[in-house]
Amino acid sequence: MSEASCSELDDRHPDPGASRGTVIFLNGTSSSGKSSIANELLRILDEPYFHLAVDAFHAMRTRQEMPPEQLTTVLHNTWRGYHRAVAGMAAAGNNVVVDHVLSEEWRLLDCLDLFVPQDVVFVGVRCPRDEVERRERKRGDRPPGLAVRQLAQVHAHGVYDVECDTSRADPGQCARLIKEFLPHRPLPTAFQRLREKIPDAVSPG
Repeated sequence: MSEASCSELDDRHPDPGASRGTVIFLNGTSSSGKSSIANELLRILDEPYFHLAVDAFHAMRTRQEMPPEQLTTVLHNTWRGYHRAVAGMAAAGNNVVVDHVLSEEWRLLDCLDLFVPQDVVFVGVRCPRDEVERRERKRGDRPPGLAVRQLAQVHAHGVYDVECDTSRADPGQCARLIKEFLPHRPLPTAFQRLREKIPDAVSPG
């Protein structure tokens, strides 16, 4: 179907009561394999999904040089905008695959505040230190040691719906594990449990 045809269908059949979308939230260090899993998920999932990768949001930003203090603010605002874009897509009824690095606690708190917790499938993408270091060296497009610096914080919250180890399973196997989990999601979800575990997760009002 052409883009024009899709646009015409949107105009003729508005659906303001559409249900919320599912958010498959992949969390792991840089070079842990999140993007590869996300690409496999889009290939094998039965329903339409959008892969919203934070790297794509960073890539939209101007390349001009900025002083460190300004860059810190811009990066923080990029992450905040990314979270709100994901929440907005899901609220509009779109299924989303998120590819994230929760290497700072505020990022998790922001997501817990914004996302409907029962709609989130929280996936821990784990990879041992030696392997992420090897992948990082092979890629050559990340600052050396970035993944190792992220390891201590990324999984610190300790709660997931499902986990995979990309040193033991390839992206296709990880994606199939997640797909098989989707119809059997138990309640409370990991995001619901984290909201109860972390009192500051939801801001007043």
